[in-house]
Amino acid sequence: MLTIDGFTFLPVSFMLMRFRPARLCTEMEQATACHDKETQIEGIKEKTFHLLCAGGIVPALLISSSVWASGYPMKPVTLIVPQAPGGANDVVARIVAQRLGAVLGQPIVVDNRPGAGGNMGIQVAAKAPHDGYTLLLTVGSSFTINPSLYRKIPFDPVKDFEPITLVATAPYLLVTNPAIQARSVQDLIGLARSKPGKLDYASAGNGTLNHLLGEMLKAKAGIEITHVPYKSAAAAATDVVAGQVPITFGSLPGVMPFVKTGQLRVLGVATEKRSRLIPDVPTIGEAIPGYSAVSWYGLLAPAGTPKEILAQLHAEVTKVLHGKDVQDKLAAQGAEAASNTPEQFRALIKDDLVKWAKVVRDSGAQVD
Repeated sequence: MLTIDGFTFLPVSFMLMRFRPARLCTEMEQATACHDKETQIEGIKEKTFHLLCAGGIVPALLISSSVWASGYPMKPVTLIVPQAPGGANDVVARIVAQRLGAVLGQPIVVDNRPGAGGNMGIQVAAKAPHDGYTLLLTVGSSFTINPSLYRKIPFDPVKDFEPITLVATAPYLLVTNPAIQARSVQDLIGLARSKPGKLDYASAGNGTLNHLLGEMLKAKAGIEITHVPYKSAAAAATDVVAGQVPITFGSLPGVMPFVKTGQLRVLGVATEKRSRLIPDVPTIGEAIPGYSAVSWYGLLAPAGTPKEILAQLHAEVTKVLHGKDVQDKLAAQGAEAASNTPEQFRALIKDDLVKWAKVVRDSGAQVD
């Protein structure tokens, strides 16, 4: 039903149905009369249809039927971020939420739900109504490492969510204190092999991404370096700058200020390909074939969310991520805007679940 300027237009299918004649002609002698009446009614139906087309009513119904079917969004959308305010996940979410809200015509309200390494927020999103009004924007490490790291996990990353799109990627860098006699990944491997177990590497804590990047380096390069966990990535980087620990992996915004001042030396980036943000820095994989990992941020919805809403969100978020203003804001935070199809995103999640399960298992890392 459509109301324009006080006039109500019924759906065409309903109007045509209303013209359908009652089948009262049952005797042979009434057949001719019935046929004539049906012919007249068919003419009325045809004229009515053409009048509605001429008035733009039918085309409008056809074009916007999917919009009218859902009316999405008709109210603010909650975007759950399973990290504390001010962190990288939160900043990325707010950049995207601001622009997406303007496009959809409804506010996107960021709801920070930190706790248990991101598990609490992800669980809240998994149990939310699957109506498109609660979404999740999470960092990949919480979503794909935690299922192997924790004995009990309150969500299933594959069954409980519908992937919408990748939002951004953030390169992690292998950095050392400049006093270490290593100017490349190959130099570091040689140094570690000459001093088995004597070199330490710092991380943000047991099971964190930079911890597992170090464990993967050990496994892929065949070296023995010792893990030194800290309470945060900032604390780990600070002690590497101070010379207390020689090596760490850090996010681009976390370590580049020290690299620019000469307090840290960057040896390589963990991504499969060189980052557009730091194109002169070689990948670790150039020295160690098969070594690659990426920190990503992705948008998901609770399983069972209507496909029409998922498709609409994918299309609109992809447009947002292609905007130069959003790309520039993300780049300022050390992240690259990225998007893919729901199928590609699902494949990435499954691949990462397998990859990190092996690294966690081989390293013996566990949180609880």
